[in-house]
Amino acid sequence: MPRIEVDANKCKACYLCVNACPKKCLGKSKTISKKGYFPAEMEHPENCIGCAMCYMMCPDIAITVIKD
Repeated sequence: MPRIEVDANKCKACYLCVNACPKKCLGKSKTISKKGYFPAEMEHPENCIGCAMCYMMCPDIAITVIKD
């Protein structure tokens, strides 16, 4: 099952990944990062198809796509 990991210390909360996800897997974290942002986070991992749209849209290279 594919999954993604968001590096909260790199994410600046632009949410381009959230908007790009065709399965609406990502959302806004309720926890503030060390930089003072609410980073993106995986909310619905069961919907992830591993398309990597989130990864391609991230300007901060904060997302890793893992395909097991």
